[in-house]
Amino acid sequence: MAHLGGCHCGAVRYEIAGGSDRTALCHCLDCRRNSGAPIVSWTAVASADFRVVKGEAVSFNSSGASFRNFCGTCGTGLWFTNEQMLPGIVDVQTATLDDPDAFAPSAHIQVAERIGWMKAAHDLPEFERFPG
Repeated sequence: MAHLGGCHCGAVRYEIAGGSDRTALCHCLDCRRNSGAPIVSWTAVASADFRVVKGEAVSFNSSGASFRNFCGTCGTGLWFTNEQMLPGIVDVQTATLDDPDAFAPSAHIQVAERIGWMKAAHDLPEFERFPG
């Protein structure tokens, strides 16, 4: 089954031909600074199973062999590659998938860099929509 995803404005779209057995919530400083969020969910897929089907992403060399790919129009972060650390892998930002529920995370990673208040974030009150 193919899984589709893309950026907020629709200028860049991608397809994952297969599945993945590795989805994690990353707490590292690099991911936080890049996304502006306290965590980022990543789904690792084989490079051979990943292809861009519309548009072209902008690639940013964030450090060493690490490349972050994003939409040059709306700025949505889309995928990450590092052939030294993760050869043959494209790490897709799970929330950019049309159906992110297809890849539920199985772990928290880089928790040594986690923001302190994220440890208990699941204890905060929840609201279906913005509270009145």
